[in-house]
Amino acid sequence: METGSTKQRILEEALGLFSLKGFDAVSVEQIAAAVGIKAPSLYKHYKSKQAIFDAIFVQMQHRYDAQAAAMELHLSNAGCDGEQFAGIAAADLTRRVQALVRFSLHDEFVSRFRRLMTLEQFRTPELAALYTQRYVTRILSYHEELFRGLIARGELRGADPRAMAWQYVSPVLVLLSICDRQPEWEDAAMKELEAHVRQFQAVYEGGK
Repeated sequence: METGSTKQRILEEALGLFSLKGFDAVSVEQIAAAVGIKAPSLYKHYKSKQAIFDAIFVQMQHRYDAQAAAMELHLSNAGCDGEQFAGIAAADLTRRVQALVRFSLHDEFVSRFRRLMTLEQFRTPELAALYTQRYVTRILSYHEELFRGLIARGELRGADPRAMAWQYVSPVLVLLSICDRQPEWEDAAMKELEAHVRQFQAVYEGGK
C-alpha cells in the first residue's frame, strides 16, 4: 500500500476509534491494528497519537472549507458574503442551511469528528474549548458580522447583530445535535429548519 493511502487510513481508522471510545481510551497499537500495520510502522507516518489527532483536525477543517467554498461562503470573512444574502428568498436560504446541515450529517469524516468532540467535551478541557470555538464561537462570529453588514445595507432591521446571530444559529445547532443522536429525525429537522428560516426573515427583513 502506498504511503499516502496508509497515512489516510491511519486517520480514518483512528477517527473511527476515537469517536466510539474517546481519545484517551485508544492506543497507538489499536490504531495500527485497525489499519493492519505494526505500531513502529505507524510512527513512520505520525510521531504520536496527538499528531494523528492534529492531522484529523486539519483534514476536517479542509472538508468544511471546501464545502463552504463550493457554496461561495467565506467563513473567515462574512463581509464578502453580504451581496449574495441581500434580498435572498426564504426558499433559497432554507436550501443553503439544509445543505450545510446535510453535509455535516452525512460526511462521515466530519460526522465522526463531531461525535469525538461531543464525547471529549466532558473529559478534556482543551478539547472542550476547541469544540466551543469550532461549533459555536466561529459560527456565531460569522453570522454576527454578516447580520451587521446586512443591517448597514438596510436589508435587515435590528439593533443587536450578536443577539440575532444567537437566535439564528441556536436552533440549527440543536437540530444538528438531535440528528446526531437520532438520525431518524433528519426529515423532521429539515422541515423545522425551513420554518425557522421563514420565521427569522419575517421578523428581521425589510429594514429599508
